[in-house]
Amino acid sequence: MNLDEAHQFADEWLADWNSHDLDRITRHYAPDVVFTSPIAARIVAGSDGVVRGIEALRAYWAEGLRRNPQLRFEVIGVYAGVDTIVIHFRNQTGQLSAEVLTFHDGKVVTGTANHGPLPT
Repeated sequence: MNLDEAHQFADEWLADWNSHDLDRITRHYAPDVVFTSPIAARIVAGSDGVVRGIEALRAYWAEGLRRNPQLRFEVIGVYAGVDTIVIHFRNQTGQLSAEVLTFHDGKVVTGTANHGPLPT
């Protein structure tokens, strides 16, 4: 994936998340996606932070949006690898985070959310 493609994806990712529309958010993810997040460890009982499959991911994000209706992201940076991108972003509280997303056949097959400290 080149940097232009990574930026295009990040622009769509940002618009989708800021819309809070789960159909838009999940359209980029493969049916058998595996997503890891320390927040999932708190929200999804028994997951140990690993969410498997698009339906489980959709349910996790639906609950996250329900708990945080003010959620809003701003992209800080986008980085491209061979089949991976990193989206560095800030949420509405100022907390910095990054997602590492790996693609296969144009869909995200693995994702890892990484979060910095909560703002004081």
